[in-house]
Amino acid sequence: MMGLATLGAGLFLLAPNVNAAKGDFGVDWAVYQGANGKFGYAKDKFAISQIGGTTNGWSMYDQWTYPSQVQYTIAQGKRAHTYIWWQNVTTNAQADRVLDYFLPKIQTPKGSIVALDIESGYQNTNAIAHALQRIKSAGYTPVVYGYKNYLTNNTDLHYLAKQAQLWLAEYPNYNVTPTPNYNFFPSFENIGIFQFTSTYIAGGLDGDIDLTGITDNGYKKGEADNPKTQTPAVKAGIVADSTSKSDIKAGYTVKINFSAKNYATGQAIPSFVKGQPHEVLQVSGDKVLLADIMSWVKKSDIEILATNKASGNVELKRQTKDKWTDDLGVTWTKEKATFRITKGPLHLRWGASPRSSVISVLGNGSEIKYDAYAKTNGFTYVRQPRSNGQYGYIAVRDSQRNAYGTFK
Repeated sequence: MMGLATLGAGLFLLAPNVNAAKGDFGVDWAVYQGANGKFGYAKDKFAISQIGGTTNGWSMYDQWTYPSQVQYTIAQGKRAHTYIWWQNVTTNAQADRVLDYFLPKIQTPKGSIVALDIESGYQNTNAIAHALQRIKSAGYTPVVYGYKNYLTNNTDLHYLAKQAQLWLAEYPNYNVTPTPNYNFFPSFENIGIFQFTSTYIAGGLDGDIDLTGITDNGYKKGEADNPKTQTPAVKAGIVADSTSKSDIKAGYTVKINFSAKNYATGQAIPSFVKGQPHEVLQVSGDKVLLADIMSWVKKSDIEILATNKASGNVELKRQTKDKWTDDLGVTWTKEKATFRITKGPLHLRWGASPRSSVISVLGNGSEIKYDAYAKTNGFTYVRQPRSNGQYGYIAVRDSQRNAYGTFK
């Protein structure tokens, strides 16, 4: 989510009663996870994607990544759900305006979760309860998301917990955490989902566990990846999920499975290319050539995400020599140089956004070697290659192009 959990707050030393059949792991996504989303591990069974939201109860914003994230979740045989950013909605009229806008746009199946992300701004318990009832009346499963301290300080959470299941977040630190630490469980009634980390994997990703089986809602019993109803995104995902690997063609979008070990040529597959979308350039027998990594992979080691580049509003754009567009729609220009900070401190982040997780805080005199720059989110960012194959990003100019340092 966009906020950060209050570290160490609300400690509770007893683990909740989690039945094995209900203990599915999953993730939640915003625009930062791109058009395809990003799973952490092969064990993940669900994803909850942000459709958009409001910061004032009257104007709305959409996340362009939402339809394709739903599609790609279904394409991988996993369960897709939805959440709405909910800030400064203090009247029923505002709640109605927000839901009048978003309910017709929901791409997950009827019965699936539609959560209100309540973690910032002014709140009104009655308006939230009104919204939960509207979500339920529309045929979805209402859920309240947030951090226990914020929710108890800004709402009557006991009352809301009687209206809908809760999805609460709490984590002790930002170390990579693939399983829950129940010493930091935010004890409360009617918790359906526990978000136990924002660093499920290196680089950042929210990790969740289903405590009650609520993420099965919207999917046929005994067929967890079979939606009860279909939307355009769900249909596109089902087409991809049901397409045989023997029918893969150039132009399809695929991912390399987490379990894959070696390319078809024998070299080990780096972990950072697994689970990511790759366009198929060529097909040869039981192998495919993937465009961005220019490597041959066995069909048995991949999964189809989309049967063509345009499915579910996804369009993967090829990299050119000096300029390319990433899967967040940001256009980057190649430039190898060094940036030296003179107007610090500045935040080095995992993404090119002021809301992305911070890697480190750098003071004056610090130098960043970068390989590309882009104008996005009101700033000019540069991209720093890192030793683990990932990237760091830092704002080097403001919206008026005033630099925070020097270049060489």
